[in-house]
Amino acid sequence: MTTATAPRPGASPIRRPFAAAALVAALVSLVFGLLLAGAGPASAHAALTGSDPRDGAVVATAPKEVTLTFSEAIAVGDGSIRVLDPSSKRADTGAEPKDLSDGSTVRYGVELHSGLPDGTYTVAWQAISADSHPISGAFTFSIGAPSETTVALPSDEVGGGPVGTVYGVARYAAYAGFVLLVGGAAFVLGCWPRGATARPMQQLVVRGWITLTAATLVMLLLRNPYTGSGKFADAFDLEGLQAVLDTKPGAALVSRLLLLGAAALFIAVLFGTYARREDAVEKRDLTFGLAVGGGVVAAGIAATWAMSEHASTGIQAEIAMPVDVLHLLAVAAWLGGLVSLLVALYRTPDIASDAVRRFSRVAFGSVLVLAATGIYQSWRQVGSWSALTGTRYGQLLIIKVALIAVLLAVAWFSRRWTGRLTDAGSSRPPEEAAGPVETVDDVAPERAAQLARQQAVLTATKKKRIRDADPERSGLRRSVLAEAAIAVVLLAVTTVLTSTEPGRTEEEAASASTAATTPAAGPVNLSLPFDTGGRKGKGTVRIDIDPARTGSNELHVWIDGSDGKPMDVPELKVALTLEAQEIGPLPIAPDRLAEGHWSASGVQIPMAGEWKVDVTVRTSDIDQVTIDKNVKIG
Repeated sequence: MTTATAPRPGASPIRRPFAAAALVAALVSLVFGLLLAGAGPASAHAALTGSDPRDGAVVATAPKEVTLTFSEAIAVGDGSIRVLDPSSKRADTGAEPKDLSDGSTVRYGVELHSGLPDGTYTVAWQAISADSHPISGAFTFSIGAPSETTVALPSDEVGGGPVGTVYGVARYAAYAGFVLLVGGAAFVLGCWPRGATARPMQQLVVRGWITLTAATLVMLLLRNPYTGSGKFADAFDLEGLQAVLDTKPGAALVSRLLLLGAAALFIAVLFGTYARREDAVEKRDLTFGLAVGGGVVAAGIAATWAMSEHASTGIQAEIAMPVDVLHLLAVAAWLGGLVSLLVALYRTPDIASDAVRRFSRVAFGSVLVLAATGIYQSWRQVGSWSALTGTRYGQLLIIKVALIAVLLAVAWFSRRWTGRLTDAGSSRPPEEAAGPVETVDDVAPERAAQLARQQAVLTATKKKRIRDADPERSGLRRSVLAEAAIAVVLLAVTTVLTSTEPGRTEEEAASASTAATTPAAGPVNLSLPFDTGGRKGKGTVRIDIDPARTGSNELHVWIDGSDGKPMDVPELKVALTLEAQEIGPLPIAPDRLAEGHWSASGVQIPMAGEWKVDVTVRTSDIDQVTIDKNVKIG
């Protein structure tokens, strides 16, 4: 005889699902709140790695154009690159930036007006990274000499503000909806076919579809203000919406909506025709058809992320995109199936041990796929050990790996409970077997229907109470609940990873920035012997350039005779030439300060590089010589 143990006060079958849901909801709120607080507005994915002129450079003459170099492909439009003069007027022609990319080098440029006056110019740029995220920035350069500017640039970072927050929440919701939709449907079709008739499972999958569809619509409408003005009102700007549809992210979102239409048909068949099918052969054939069709639709939805985010740009994109699709499908099968199992254990009395064991095998296969694809993605996005520990992307990846390790440890306990799980008897105990005195045959049809419904509810409640009393099933529920809680945190960290600049890109941008802005270790000191060929024509020229970097410098020249004493000469000239960029010679006329000592202040060096220093020394009316030496400046 099977005895059903009465549940403890406060732990009724009705309250337990709500307690579990409350715990998971609390974790969702906490984790997403912490990650949103630390994520910042819009993380840059393509990074500015160089420009011509460089940031802070002082050029002798006005350039014909300004060019910007990026680490990854970007999308630009009218006004993406603006050059403003010291009075905040446009110094560029206003035309759309020219694509000057060559091979793997991504470069865009704008032409400048001719005859620009001296002063400091501001370059403000804004673009869309190839992984769909908006990026922006600004830098300055000077013509002739630096000056005061009146340029007022927006203080808000593109992709930030309330619109950025709502867009970010929609991104998280889209991933969660995808996991519930695909993972829930896969759980029913592959692990528990009888679950197609269970209302809680139907609600789970349908809510996943609704969440993903609503989040996709929100992202499509907010795409224009998210990458532009930052105003909610622009969500209904038809011209802006049309512009979004012409971009890769916009096309991906529209494709996702179309595929969700096919997913709706799949759901209708799964919980309609498939759930009602009784013939074993017909059901097997329908299962195969649904598995193939559903797999194609799920892979297509996953591809809408792969074609518009990290996987679509950078190295080996043709390999990374299918790998990313496999990764997302494995995540959905594992985490979505885990949530489905949790719902089934708490809200349905009929799930059997063989369904739990089938999911255990599916989860194990998903983990293997996640490990293989995750290792490749980590190598591709991080690239080095220093980036793993020294960048935000690498640090989040470490957290993700740690969470997976904890999740696998908890899953090991779940597998132990699964191995000991047995199906509780579905028949009622003898002391509960007695039916109501009033039978269906003794009453009117209306009363008979009412009695049948009551009896079905009582039967389901008793069966669930028996199952709840099973210690193995109770232990499995607790371990699966722990897995689901960790999975919530894991999904949140994974979602933040998709909106964080890859470690490889961050290190490349930092290296380029350091190379462009690192000053020389100290003043440049040169010593050049000379011989003009005349009487007292031999000596040594000593030159100091301080601080020997782009911008204003101090130049000192000393001339010593062959006897080592200061030596005056009738004429001394100095010139600087950057042959690699065809700049110069830039003449310098130093002033005599004392016997054998000349000086020039405010010597402008427009950019870093290997400069040639030419010194002309004249010791008589007919005796002179020009000597030179290359020196690295900046």
